[in-house]
Amino acid sequence: MSITRTKRKAGDDPFALAARIINKIHSQWLIWTYPFHSVGLKFWAHSSCELSRSVAPYIKIGDRVSMDRDVYLNIPCIPKAEEPVIVLEEGCQIGRRCLISARNRVQLGKNTIFGPSVLVMDHDYAVDELVNSINDQKPKEGGTIRIEEGCWIGFGAAIVCNKDSITIGKNSVIGANAVVTKSVPPFSVVTGNPGRVIKQFDPVTHEWVLGSVSR
Repeated sequence: MSITRTKRKAGDDPFALAARIINKIHSQWLIWTYPFHSVGLKFWAHSSCELSRSVAPYIKIGDRVSMDRDVYLNIPCIPKAEEPVIVLEEGCQIGRRCLISARNRVQLGKNTIFGPSVLVMDHDYAVDELVNSINDQKPKEGGTIRIEEGCWIGFGAAIVCNKDSITIGKNSVIGANAVVTKSVPPFSVVTGNPGRVIKQFDPVTHEWVLGSVSR
């Protein structure tokens, strides 16, 4: 009986309820007042998320997308075209303190999940001429990043594209603190800095290959 009473009290925490209400109102306020390229049903964003109204027209959000506290969606240069630069497809879940910075295009496929503190950036800053202040350096042209559906990006992972394009194949796992600068095949597990595929699942034979422990 005491356990049941404890659970009831935790569920009835007025501060937790107030936080949920504030986040719900904040999410609806974003939907109603921000000029997104498009925004789907059941979009949820914590009230601490950082998102500039001026870049909202270049952000496309699908159904059931959620962004936890302190998520930052950044577009450093206003695009000339009207196409979306950040695309979050249906069912994406963005963990705490994640940063997505897109100059060209970053697209997250359906049901992609980010752990906390993930960095995804499709550009970098030029540091070739250090006679100038870092503040005076301009972003490189960069490339594009496509994370296909069903991927899991672990805590502290970084996916950075300096040029051309990077594709993270469907249902892949990027391990904690991995640094990815090249494309990854589908059904892969990537770890390390620089990131490398340590094993890959074969959906036809239902077996692990490439460095699987069983081999």
